[in-house]
Amino acid sequence: MSLNPFQKRLVALLSESLPLVERPYLELAQKLGCSEEEVIQGIKELIEKKIIRRFGATVRHDRSGYRGNVMVAWIVPEERLEEVGRKCATYPFITHCYVRKTAPDWPYNFYTMIHAEDEEACHRLVKNLCQELGLSNYELLFTEKEILRRTRRYFEFEKEV
Repeated sequence: MSLNPFQKRLVALLSESLPLVERPYLELAQKLGCSEEEVIQGIKELIEKKIIRRFGATVRHDRSGYRGNVMVAWIVPEERLEEVGRKCATYPFITHCYVRKTAPDWPYNFYTMIHAEDEEACHRLVKNLCQELGLSNYELLFTEKEILRRTRRYFEFEKEV
């Protein structure tokens, strides 16, 4: 599915933070050189085409009081990946679930990102997950230093002349 030039420019603007104003779509419309209604209609079309899945805020967990941040690499039997993934997706403290290929020296195939008040709380959550999911093989990969965090830009915004 390809996007027309207007849709690409709209996606480029939506990939940035929405302006914190009373009428953010009007401000986007002004940047795009169109009407507010055209922006709203364009967004509806992108949602209908399943190009946009949702709008959401990005919360900086480290600035909001959540000091515990750990990626857990799990060994999950292949036949249980779907079941474990669906279960993990229900926990509010898990923000990401991934299945990845293993390597000869790295047998872990399932990854969850957990945020909690501190590292001790992360350990407790993982211990509980082990019991609930019937899993015992995992590695805890605590964040040591954040190097980069940004929103993915799919297209560059270029104002039409």
